[in-house]
Amino acid sequence: MKRMAGVVPRAAAAAAAMALALGGCSGSGGKKAEQDAEAGGAGPRLKIAMITHSGPGDTFWDIVQKGAKAAAAKDNVEFLYSADPDGGKQAQLVQTAIDQKVDGIIVTLAKPDALKDVLARARAANIPVVSINSGADRSAALGAVAHFGQDETIAGEAAGEQLEKIGATKAVCVIHEQGNVGHEARCAGAEKTFGGRMENLYVQGTNMPQVKSSITAKLQSDPGIDGILTLGAPFAATAVDSVEQTGSSAKVGTFDLNKDLIASIRNGSIWFAVDQQPYLQGYLAVDELWLLKTNGNVIGGGRPVLTGPAIVTKDNADTVAPFADRGTR
Repeated sequence: MKRMAGVVPRAAAAAAAMALALGGCSGSGGKKAEQDAEAGGAGPRLKIAMITHSGPGDTFWDIVQKGAKAAAAKDNVEFLYSADPDGGKQAQLVQTAIDQKVDGIIVTLAKPDALKDVLARARAANIPVVSINSGADRSAALGAVAHFGQDETIAGEAAGEQLEKIGATKAVCVIHEQGNVGHEARCAGAEKTFGGRMENLYVQGTNMPQVKSSITAKLQSDPGIDGILTLGAPFAATAVDSVEQTGSSAKVGTFDLNKDLIASIRNGSIWFAVDQQPYLQGYLAVDELWLLKTNGNVIGGGRPVLTGPAIVTKDNADTVAPFADRGTR
């Protein structure tokens, strides 16, 4: 209350004191709530679980976790993480989080049909769900309050344009996880905007020697291939090895970044990367659940929030390199 002429009437002062007292006693409003929100880490400690379709040891998901952990530290959140590429087993991990009575669940929807029933159980338990990375088109229908990621079709179209720009005329899109709707959408998008011919090459993503063998065999059987698009940084490095081994002239582009990939873009062995900013996906997902619990906020108003695509080439790699070096891009 602003003082008028330096005097506050007693009745007004008493009313103000009563309002402050009531506000201080309220757990959901008043000055204490404002202070808790401003303090960031203050307030009740929440427990949030993230369950993805890929996990530790994959540089992409390591970056996702870094973002999530940074937000968790800021928001006073206990962060739990688990992963499994099998849709059924991923659903079991979601059920475990429900049984632990977490305050929120973050999930990827690479295989959305496998998670449909368990996400319904999460809603029945009044546990809010946020999706990241994959399944943007199914997210709302499965009950997620928000989605953070790139539109995989749009990202694929950007990759197809880059293949065109570097002069490729016949390309393969290397899919390392069959049944992943996001991977299929990337390659379909790339084929749409790529002016040349493109076909999908399915490889065993959990076994890098086999991935290399498959790409090498494809290059040997079809010397006309002059473009390779991979869907993850480690696969791009393997494709470069195959190109060198076969003496192919194919130019390699990829989705996603890591420190080693930036070095490869700088030295010219990889021509471009489509970055979906995984750190941002993890960070925003945790922050969304915290904001929802503490202030009823929904980032993006329920619509997917795009974190990419951002194109990285030799022209701008130096700008991104410092962040890749610290493992956040």
